[in-house]
Amino acid sequence: MGIRKIIDKVKEEVKIVQGDETKDKRYTNENTFADEATARQEFERAKKKLFDVNKWSDLAGINSTFTLYDQHGRKSNATKPEVGYYMQIILPGAAIENWVRITDIKEAGDVAEFTVHPSEKPTESTAGEEVIQHFFIKEASSTFRVERRGNKLIGLEIGKNEGINNQGPEAGNRALLNTLVAEGGWAGIQALQWNKLTSYLVHQEEAKEDSSGQ
Repeated sequence: MGIRKIIDKVKEEVKIVQGDETKDKRYTNENTFADEATARQEFERAKKKLFDVNKWSDLAGINSTFTLYDQHGRKSNATKPEVGYYMQIILPGAAIENWVRITDIKEAGDVAEFTVHPSEKPTESTAGEEVIQHFFIKEASSTFRVERRGNKLIGLEIGKNEGINNQGPEAGNRALLNTLVAEGGWAGIQALQWNKLTSYLVHQEEAKEDSSGQ
């Protein structure tokens, strides 16, 4: 990398830390099966894993805690969420709540996915302003997807507009905290977390209680 590219990269990172720029990121894992019939069967199992959000917490090793909540802020044991449901995400080694809201769910043929955006905490409301309880801005999104192509399964996490929530009233009193989390804790585990999850979705690894493959 030349000196000019290094300088430009540093400038970009500074703008991101300041909340002036965003990033798009994509993580994926694949698994190839002996034939399409097997892949179709495993795709159905992959969809169950995709939508059973609470099970994501059971992945081995360094892993975030994922908890599903309904539209009214009540914990949900649903194995398939609905649009309007929320997810609480707590990073490893932290007690900081981060919230996202499910804004879209799609199932069409050999593709299943859902999309979340950073949101307020569902049990709280504020008068005249919306405080986003997440280290990314509300325009950021994550799409979690499984798809089948022939005898291959593909798991993806697609992040868009990942900008730090440290500007204006939406950050509330979390501006500094959000910067530290986004550039510190999350930056250190993002690739690990989403590679682990997408690997799980295509059956390259299982949740702890699913180690039998059932």
